[in-house]
Amino acid sequence: MRQLLIAAALVCGSAAAVHAQATPPAEKIIEIAAIAPDFALPGATRYGVLTQPVRLSDFAGKTVVVAFFPKARTRGCTIQMQAYRDRYEEIFNSGQDVILIAVSADAPEELAAWAKDAQFPFLMASDKDLKLATALGAVGRGGLTNRNLFIVGPDGKIAFRATPFREIDATAYQELAAEIKRTLPAESGN
Repeated sequence: MRQLLIAAALVCGSAAAVHAQATPPAEKIIEIAAIAPDFALPGATRYGVLTQPVRLSDFAGKTVVVAFFPKARTRGCTIQMQAYRDRYEEIFNSGQDVILIAVSADAPEELAAWAKDAQFPFLMASDKDLKLATALGAVGRGGLTNRNLFIVGPDGKIAFRATPFREIDATAYQELAAEIKRTLPAESGN
């Protein structure tokens, strides 16, 4: 009986160890008012893969929305990106003083093809090595990013975060629009 209990404990311990290895460590999500880390990621638009990387520092003085999503062309991600496209004027001030960067671990070529097919009017970026996702706290399972969203204000600080962003909840888009508007100078349509 004692040997059976020891064997059961070893099996359970091994299973727990395997589960612990498969579960990513809890990561810290960047705090509100923290300085957003600069990044340089391969980028894409509906016109193709960009020749220069997408850098946060290129948009200094503007509001930047960094919207992580798990995988191109999947159901939830398609809902999210199409909502951004269809409400681009309302949510993102038609791109005036607001830059949307949709980020996933997909290859830039895949992002460019999807952006072209769906006519997304915003930047997409490939975080294949998950460095930006790790820095902000947006690493998902299986080498993917999760659906966290961050607004970086014109001062370079995190002004808002949705962790996770609720892509199927209409109020999430209303909240996002209100938070973006709060970061804009009065003359930008605020």
